[in-house]
Formats: sequence, structure tokens, C-alpha cells
Amino acid sequence: MTQVAFSESEERQALRREVARLASRYGREWFTEKARAGEKTTELWLEIGKLGYLGINIPEEYGGGGGGIGDIAAVCEELAAQGCPLLLMVVSPAICGTIISRYGTEEQKRRWLPGICDGTGTMAFAITEPDAGTNTHNITTTARRDGDEWVLNGRKIYISGVDEADHVLVVARAEDARTGKVKPVLVVVPTDAAGFEARPIPMEIVSLELQFQVFLDDVRLPADAVVGDEDGGLVQLFAGLNPERIMAASFSTGLARFALGRAAAYAREREVFQGPIGGHQAIAHPLAQSHIEIEMARLMTQKAAALYDAGDDMASGEAANMAKYAAAEAACDAADRAVQTHGGNGITQEYGMAGLLVATRAGRIAPVSREMILNYVAMHSLGLPKSY
Repeated sequence: MTQVAFSESEERQALRREVARLASRYGREWFTEKARAGEKTTELWLEIGKLGYLGINIPEEYGGGGGGIGDIAAVCEELAAQGCPLLLMVVSPAICGTIISRYGTEEQKRRWLPGICDGTGTMAFAITEPDAGTNTHNITTTARRDGDEWVLNGRKIYISGVDEADHVLVVARAEDARTGKVKPVLVVVPTDAAGFEARPIPMEIVSLELQFQVFLDDVRLPADAVVGDEDGGLVQLFAGLNPERIMAASFSTGLARFALGRAAAYAREREVFQGPIGGHQAIAHPLAQSHIEIEMARLMTQKAAALYDAGDDMASGEAANMAKYAAAEAACDAADRAVQTHGGNGITQEYGMAGLLVATRAGRIAPVSREMILNYVAMHSLGLPKSY
């Protein structure tokens, strides 16, 4: 088959097929039952780890597949497209795995990456704070040197999956002894460390991954808990944020594909006025529009991943933000149209559509709000004055 520039490689397409086949054995009903019962998807998580999909973006010498962010994004999308979205894929292999792979010491890589790859050492990520929101410059969690140790104090909010993680990669601020200026540092904190406390936040969303408030009260850590160079925190932090946006886009397009697939199937089968309702343009056109929007978002996501894997951080930053925006919008619209297509059935638990309204809506908020993406594009792509 001839390879064209705007299509994925045969290997990537084969990866998608294998992940979709695996996820289909579990399915949306299984996933929803687990979520409503307050259970976890540990068996699916460990299976994708065992098969090499979970750490596919991490170097082979540390247990990974040696692929790129485009590969792990494809895994994330196909799981979501089968109704089994795994939010911790965005966090553990894509953010934490990428940062440690690129900037960790050899000892840090050997200590943490194999567990991230096989699913037995999941790592959460903590950046958001109650009083900072999307303004990371206002982070107040501090990392202070005390002899050969670091002492962490602060508070984080909306931290995903802490109860499933052995460690959390925490973004903190430290004072530069030479300049007196504050600099960001990335510190790996064991979830069983003294002074570390996590409290679940009640959420309306139907999800396996819980959200937590995290309290850091004089948490003492050894010097090697700081990832990479303590003076390179900002560059190291952004090495994880572009993959986060690419993964969030794939998470959204996967959910959108799932919603659209269910809606189209229902529209083909449901008969009310002399034939399937999908034969009426009032039903067909919105679904066709969603298909177009999803495919455009997927294409931008693939572009962002290709740029990132090629090492073009500046261009990938713009594309990753655009992909995340487009994917979240497409997902919200697809979920809304899927509910409308189902009519009254769309708001029943039996058909499982209504829960997607909240699940997809989260994509407009996290990991960065649509408004901040518009600010980014206005300033960086269009050269308009900074508005915040």
C-alpha cells in the first residue's frame, strides 16, 4: 500500500487495530459498571502494560517500546473509542514518562520507568493549585533545601488517580541560591511519604479515576527525588505539557468517536416515521458534521505528535494547543448530538449517552482551558497583544 504524507504508518495503523481489538473485549458496559461500583480497571491497565502498549513511548532499555508520543496517543484514542478511556495514560506514561525519559538521571530512569511501562508503578502528576488555577506562575508549593534533603510544603487540587499511584511528580518552586529568584522544580514524591495526604473530591463525572486534593506538610525527600537538573525545571516541565495536550486531544477524539459510533448505529436501527431515523437530514446532518469535526481534530493531533517526535518543540506547542481545542469541541458536540439522536433514551443509564456530556465537557476545562488556548493562539499565532 502506498504511504501518503497525511496518513499514519502501517505500523501505527496496526497498533490501533490491536488496541481496539483488546479494548473491545472489555467495552463500555464493563467500564461503566466498574465506575459506578467504585472499582478500578486494573486488569485492563495491567494487560495493556504487559502487551507493551502502556510504555510504547518510553525507550526500550527501560522496558518501553521505543516509540513516540504519536504511538501512545494512538493507544489512548483507541481505548477511548471502545468506551474505555483511561485518564492515567495521559499522566503516567505521557507526562511523567516523557519528562523522566528526557531529563532524569540514569538511576532515576531505571528506578521509575519500568513500573510506568508495565503498569505496576503508576505515577500521578501534580501541578494545579487552588489559588493558581491555570496560572502556573502563581504556584506556591515550595521545595526547600535542608542539608542533603528537600522539604515540600503546599497544596494541590484536581490531581488524578493518586489512589492508584505509587508516586506523584510534583511541580514546586524553589529559591535559586545564586540569584534569589524563584524557579520551578520537579520532585517525585512517594504517596506513602510522611506528611503526604490525599483527599478525594466528589465529582459528577462517571470515571474510574478519582480526583484529589493533595496536602504536602513538611514532606522530606532525598536529593535524588528532584528530576534532572534542578535549574532546568521550566524547560523540563514544558517537555511534559505538550504531550499532555496531545494525549488530551486523543482522549477527546476517542470519546467523540465512541459517541458518534453509538449514535450512528442507533440512527440506522431506530424506526419512527417510515424508516430509520438516520434517513432524515435533521438526524443525519449533525452526525455527518461531527464526523468531519472529529477527523479534522484527529489530523491536527497527528500533526502535533509528528512535530513533537521530530523535536520541533515550538511548532508542536502551537499544534498541540490547537489539537486539544479542536478535539474537545468536537467531543462535546458529538456527545450532545448522540444524546439528541437517542431522544429520551439518550438520558437513560441503559444507553449510556448522558454520562458522556460531562466526560467530554471536562476536555474544555482540563488540562488547560479553551480560553487559555485561544489566548495562546491569539498571541503566538496571530501576534496580538497579551491579554492576561
